[in-house]
Amino acid sequence: MCVTTAFSTVLAQRAYLLGNLDQRVRDAAERGQGGVSTGPGVETDLALLDEQGQPIGTIAARLDDDGAVIAAKVVSGSGGPRDLGAAQRSALAGIEADGSLHTRTVPGLGTYRVTALDGRGRPVLTGLPMDDVRDMIRGLVVVEGVVAAAGLTVAGCLCAVVVRRQLRPLGRVAATAVEVSRSPLEHGDVTGLTRVPERDTGPGSEAGQIGAALNRMIDHVETSLAERRRVEEEMRRGEERMRRFLADASHELRTPLASIAGYAELMNRGTGQIEPALAWRRVSAESARMTSLVEGLLLLARLDEGRPLPSAEVDLAVLVAEAVWDARAAGEDHTWRLALLVDSPALVVGDEARLHQLVANLLANARAHTPAGTTIVATVEATGTSRTIRVRDDGPGIPPSLLPRVFERFTRADPSRSRVSPGHGGSGLGLAVAAAITTAHHGRIRAESAPGRTEFTVELPAAEPELPAGPAAGERMPAPRAGGEAAAFPRR
Repeated sequence: MCVTTAFSTVLAQRAYLLGNLDQRVRDAAERGQGGVSTGPGVETDLALLDEQGQPIGTIAARLDDDGAVIAAKVVSGSGGPRDLGAAQRSALAGIEADGSLHTRTVPGLGTYRVTALDGRGRPVLTGLPMDDVRDMIRGLVVVEGVVAAAGLTVAGCLCAVVVRRQLRPLGRVAATAVEVSRSPLEHGDVTGLTRVPERDTGPGSEAGQIGAALNRMIDHVETSLAERRRVEEEMRRGEERMRRFLADASHELRTPLASIAGYAELMNRGTGQIEPALAWRRVSAESARMTSLVEGLLLLARLDEGRPLPSAEVDLAVLVAEAVWDARAAGEDHTWRLALLVDSPALVVGDEARLHQLVANLLANARAHTPAGTTIVATVEATGTSRTIRVRDDGPGIPPSLLPRVFERFTRADPSRSRVSPGHGGSGLGLAVAAAITTAHHGRIRAESAPGRTEFTVELPAAEPELPAGPAAGERMPAPRAGGEAAAFPRR
């Protein structure tokens, strides 16, 4: 832009100066014609140069009809005109007297702008020097060049400063990208990746838009890494659970199989060391134990696969009452109580057989791990959106170290808490099955324990819509006392 402006200025100034010079040459030629003498013997008269006001360097010449120079003089710096030499006159020859302007270089005098007019029968040539105009144009070119160079230098410096200032956020964005690229992303455990500063993420500039886009990409990378790490951790935990599950299942199955094989071997020998009836009872007991274990494992496998369970409306009040009656028959040395804190059927949607197994497992767990005389209370509560089953006992409680793992598979209580003889304890699947059944019914189960009070709580979603209040198959369960108080099942 600066070069174009300077070039245009020089061209315009040159055209102006040359036009002014050409006008002065024409004016001088017209004045010269007025002072030309005519008549015989005056062909070489150049008295016009003696007039006042002629600028120094002005050339005047008389031409013949063929355009040859007859006489030529120049106004010298000493004040008077002097004649031009032959070489100088020859430089002016060949100019037609038609008023057109010509540029000629006169040896010893420089470049001239000349024109010739035919006046009073004899052509007269007049010329003015161009050196002043050329010097002025060269000076203008120099000035324009210097100004343009200075302007370009200043503009370049300002542009550099502005560009550096504007690109500074982009540099910070690039630095952030480099820092992120140096993070060990291949390990998948990267958190807290560097972000582009908020001041460099404004939508009003391209650099801000790039910064915001980079932050979104880093967020996506962190989310993907976290998800991958979570999946890998779940797979690792799943593999560990599977290995532990297989090891525990193998151990649990090996014990009854070893007992069955041992008793069978004794009966085959017929040594009389053991009565056949007793041996068959032990074989049957171990077979039943192994069958229960296998059935528990199969149930857990089906629930883990997420297979849908049969769904129907189930009245938890009736179901818990029946489970308590069954538990009382198996544990007559305990005190059993039932509290139905409901005003209408406590309906849920689910598999009645599995829900009965859930309650039976909780009651069996309380009976198996508490001493004789312990009071076990089963409670059913109902709210607008949920149904709650509580099984509470006043036994010694669950050890604090065991409580966080109480719903894991093959978890066993301290032998001091268990009433079952060593080597004939449960499989450690009862509470795991209860937790799996609760989850399959979209419920929650939790355990709280302290010496003298252990309580398992199961919360299940209520059946929607609820049916109108009505008699709840009262013939199949004992009626609760007035006000919802616990109904006691006395020991025999």
